[in-house]
Amino acid sequence: MESNANEKISCCNGMDLRMLVVVFSMVASELSHVHTRPIDFVCDSEARRMMNKVKDLQVEMAVLSLPLQVVCSAVDALPSDIKLPCIRIHKATWERKSVHEQRAEILLSLGTLAQDVRSARTLSQPGCGLTLLERLEHSINNYLHVVRLLHIEQGEQVGPQAELCLGRPSKDLGLVLKHFGLLLTGKLEWVIAEMAKGC
Repeated sequence: MESNANEKISCCNGMDLRMLVVVFSMVASELSHVHTRPIDFVCDSEARRMMNKVKDLQVEMAVLSLPLQVVCSAVDALPSDIKLPCIRIHKATWERKSVHEQRAEILLSLGTLAQDVRSARTLSQPGCGLTLLERLEHSINNYLHVVRLLHIEQGEQVGPQAELCLGRPSKDLGLVLKHFGLLLTGKLEWVIAEMAKGC
């Protein structure tokens, strides 16, 4: 009996050790992404394309909103307002701003959007809408992380002063996704294009 018990303990310890190795490997993999230089994101258009999940979320939302999906029929009705980021660009005014000022404006827009999405998520009931909001919040936070790191890499403050430009508040998730996508393909891409000249 004692021999069998020792064998079981040995077996369990071996399994625990293997699990630890797997966990450490996963952590090491994540850390390798954390240490990737932000400027690599600027110089790699394919990396930016892969990071942009807005179209995926829009397609998923459209599928979940089909009449057959009764449970998800109100997926686009948010429990609280989200202030839409400004997406219009007055070319002359935008070009008069430094890259630092442009990045600061985008950083502030993303931060406000993330905060509002987080608030809507905490008020949402479990289901399709909550899942979409969680994924949207994760995507916004990814961009926040990159833009903040670009500020740090350029020797700038993480929380720079900038003029906050907001559109009207909305509870339409489809409209929120549209404005988020246009912020990424508009203002952010303009900044990236300017920074990419140094690649």
